[in-house]
Amino acid sequence: MMMMMDYFNILIGILILIIGVMVGVAFLTLLERKILSYIQIRKGPNKVGFMGLLQPFADALKLLSKEQMYLNNSNYLSYYFSPIMSLILSLMLWMMIPYFFQLINFNLGVLFFFCCTSLGVYAVMVAGWASNSNYSLLGGLRSVAQTISYEVSLSLILMSCVIMIMDFNLLMFKFYQELVWFIFLMLPLSMCWMSSSLAETNRTPFDFAEGESELVSGFNVEYSSGGFTLIFLSEYSSILFMSLLFSIMYLGGYELSLMFYLKMIFISFVFIWVRGTLPRYRYDKLMYLSWKIYLPLSLNFLLFFIGIKIYLI
Repeated sequence: MMMMMDYFNILIGILILIIGVMVGVAFLTLLERKILSYIQIRKGPNKVGFMGLLQPFADALKLLSKEQMYLNNSNYLSYYFSPIMSLILSLMLWMMIPYFFQLINFNLGVLFFFCCTSLGVYAVMVAGWASNSNYSLLGGLRSVAQTISYEVSLSLILMSCVIMIMDFNLLMFKFYQELVWFIFLMLPLSMCWMSSSLAETNRTPFDFAEGESELVSGFNVEYSSGGFTLIFLSEYSSILFMSLLFSIMYLGGYELSLMFYLKMIFISFVFIWVRGTLPRYRYDKLMYLSWKIYLPLSLNFLLFFIGIKIYLI
């Protein structure tokens, strides 16, 4: 009976977590629209509710009540289920956060992160392929090449942090950063992690999967209403998660305090700030950056931190 209660509590906790993430994503979109509008010297959404606070919910209602298109030549099941798969994978990532109360707490959270982000590539690839449109296929192929390339540097950068704490549990980052944050010890690596996160989540200036100027809208060009909403939600949920991971790894670890959440919001703000500031990169430069700059740099730092660890032991 006690076991059943434990499982029930975990299930309730997961549901609350998912609702919290969804509401967070809703207001992240509002934050993005506000910041972009002020960067472009205009007001942004301010009509729905007090100062536009209800705008995300109005957007959700509008998107979900639109007509769903069914393409004659699409591979129907793959086309239909890939946005759902994308959202489920991006929400599964949130299970590895080291909460202090009764929820799942992974000893191998870092490995779980790698598994889920690697699977996320397939959702985009299938979405691009199943639409049976040249533009979406090109967007899907670009996204796969880009995500796989940057996963290599992401994993190597993360391995440097793992070497420092010698554990796959994200909770350990808190104990090892009580005296000094890792961002001071690994400043170049943290900047590489930030830009690799931008590439991994298909954000400007690396948004080649949805390059409006050359691909109409990339891999999601054939999606409307519900499918588009799910793809949109999964992208923003990944942005929030990457911000949270950056705060855990480099800005003092996980703690239940207002300061931790402010750090997380600041990193999300940087994602949006970059979108409002930088133009899109060139595709060959993106690959050059990954394989010829980030890969050697992260490998060298990995050897450096292994050396430090051996010396200290």
